[in-house]
Amino acid sequence: MPRLPRHSDLIESIYDAGLHPELWTEVVVMLNAFIGSQACGLISKDTVSKSGATHYYCGVDPHYIQLYSETYSRYDPLARLPGYGEVRNIPDLVNFDEYRRGRFYQEWLQPQGCVDVANVVLEQSKSPCPMLLTVIPGREMLDAEQRARMQFLVPHASRALMINRAIERKQQRATALADVVDRLNAGVILLDAACRIVHSNPAAETILAADDVLRSISGRLVTRSSEANLALRNIFRDPGEVALAAAEGRKIPLTSHDGSHYVVHVIALPSLLRDGATERTLAVGALLVWKAELDSRSCAGLIDRTFELTPAELRVLQSIVEVGGVPETAAALGIAETTVKTHLHRVFAKTGVSRQADLVKLAAGFSNPLLH
Repeated sequence: MPRLPRHSDLIESIYDAGLHPELWTEVVVMLNAFIGSQACGLISKDTVSKSGATHYYCGVDPHYIQLYSETYSRYDPLARLPGYGEVRNIPDLVNFDEYRRGRFYQEWLQPQGCVDVANVVLEQSKSPCPMLLTVIPGREMLDAEQRARMQFLVPHASRALMINRAIERKQQRATALADVVDRLNAGVILLDAACRIVHSNPAAETILAADDVLRSISGRLVTRSSEANLALRNIFRDPGEVALAAAEGRKIPLTSHDGSHYVVHVIALPSLLRDGATERTLAVGALLVWKAELDSRSCAGLIDRTFELTPAELRVLQSIVEVGGVPETAAALGIAETTVKTHLHRVFAKTGVSRQADLVKLAAGFSNPLLH
């Protein structure tokens, strides 16, 4: 059994591949040389269909890799996977004489001048397509030394693949989160401790492009208001201050040149995004930016579905919110005030409020600045 210090470079390379999967191509070459085999690879095997996919390999003509994927993986004697960490070659799995008469040997392995294949499952989880280390010894059967060397590699390759999986899951979550953020109609801007823009979603880029209420100067976020600029600098100087501002629900009001009002809400980044990503982000917090306006029509469908309003009742509610009281609504809709009052009383009953001002608050609550 090889001793660990002698092969420290190989083991270090295996764990490097755990952090950087693109290194597996080089590592597989090192594994092949260490085992003393003709070919070596990392493959995944579907436990149901028995199909296989080769991810990294060396020592096999690409033509045979393609043939294996398209045809011969189904005839592979590895029909039932051994347990985790169990090195198995052909005689361990099937009758060797029968195997030599089969298509896998006759049409795929023998033409390469080889007689045996050895596999070991590297994943302990119940994955439907676990990863295996596959070795083709060459013109001879797998010997005891090669088996021992494969066994020696199992815990290290297994842990490196676990690291690959964990990083991949985090990257998938980060990608999904970024997709959600990019779809928001509210602006989202990630800032570092100097208020430099680390990331902005499309809605925020539109606001910045207007060069009005918010702007980017040499990559640094600047507002029209000196007071707002000072508030941002004080908040974003460290993550703790950002977390405090977010917990307090602190908002920074801004006004554009035409008098439109915007709301800037401070958001603390989860520790996963600050510290748990594969590449540490410089952002210490984020801003959620939206124009402060009540658009009852954007939330009409949600209000309608929630309270089961009739079309007439919904029109009255929208008019009360947008136009004003009963007389104004009657004039705007071209109906009698008594009719407005009748619909309004039904709206009150269905929504559970009793004043027109409360209807305005209700509509504001359903007017989502993130999505409208």
